[in-house]
Amino acid sequence: GLEQGLEQGIQKGESKGRLAGQAELLERQLVRRFGGLSGESQRRLAQATLEQLQHWADRVLDAQTLGEVFEEH
Repeated sequence: GLEQGLEQGIQKGESKGRLAGQAELLERQLVRRFGGLSGESQRRLAQATLEQLQHWADRVLDAQTLGEVFEEH
């Protein structure tokens, strides 16, 4: 039981770390491409799922504006 709990904790920590890393990288890309981010954009990045971050990271390559990156389609 203890070993299983420890393993689950490690996996959860690794997952959170990957998510934070993805968000940080995307934020750097967005700032470089579009300039400073609003508080709303920073909040969206901080609260995003891995799937959302990956979707936005793909869109940053083609978007003409920051709004296009976050647009819902």
